[in-house]
This record gives sequence, C-alpha cells and structure tokens, in this order.
Amino acid sequence: MPAGPRPSDVPRLRTALKVYRVSAAITGTFLLLLVVMMVLRYGFKVDIELGGPFGFLALTPVGQITAINLSIVILTVHGWLYVLYLACDFVMWRLARYSFGRFLFIALGGIIPFLSYYFEFQVPRYITGRIQATTEADAAPAAKEVSA
Repeated sequence: MPAGPRPSDVPRLRTALKVYRVSAAITGTFLLLLVVMMVLRYGFKVDIELGGPFGFLALTPVGQITAINLSIVILTVHGWLYVLYLACDFVMWRLARYSFGRFLFIALGGIIPFLSYYFEFQVPRYITGRIQATTEADAAPAAKEVSA
C-alpha cells in the first residue's frame, strides 16, 4: 500500500477535498439531468427546448428545435464538470497517495448515477483518516524527542 500524504501536502489536500465535495455534488446533479435528458431523447424522441415557439421550456421532437437546445447544454456542461471532478480526484490521488484502483473507483462517481453523492461523504472520511494518520505519525517522533 502506498504511503500516506506528506505533511507538507496536507494543507493543499484539504483544499482539494473541499473543491472535490462541491464538484461531486454538482457533477452528480448534472448526471441526473443527463439521465433524464437521455430517457427523453432516446425513449420519447424529444429534446428539451428553451425559449422556443412552444413556450419558455418545451419538449420538442428531435431535429425540430429552433431555439436553445437545453439537452445539448446539459450534455456539454456535465462533460466539463466531469473533467473538473476527475481533476479533483487526480489531485487528491497525487497528494494523498492512495492506490490507482481507488482513483479509478472514485472516477466512476461522475458516470454512475447517485455514486458521486455517496462518494461526496465517503471520500472525505477516507482522506481525513489518512491525514490524521500522517499527522499522528509525524507527531510521534517529536513527542519522543521531547520526552528524552
């Protein structure tokens, strides 16, 4: 198993963890919107139109949209948010030095519905445990020097 985070990386790891939690929540929300959009598009052959002739928000048959295609917007925004989610996962992987398998498992949070909400609470618990282990291990030699 790889070693825990370096003591010098702990402040950056805590910042990355905060950004990760926000990105996990937002990415998960857009993933659910994406699932709804896919069901509408491929199940009912309609896209979500914003500001078209059928009203402010309407379900319009695919290929007949004249205004803003909200389905494409949801798809694009989720894609870029997933890139941010992966970047946060990568930074935490690099700083916390956990296994590559865990990195890949956390990466699934942006493509499996509801998993990012689960990881939003589980990953910080895991990272905080690794930070605690590092700070305790770093404090143990200092305590021995003081008592000697």
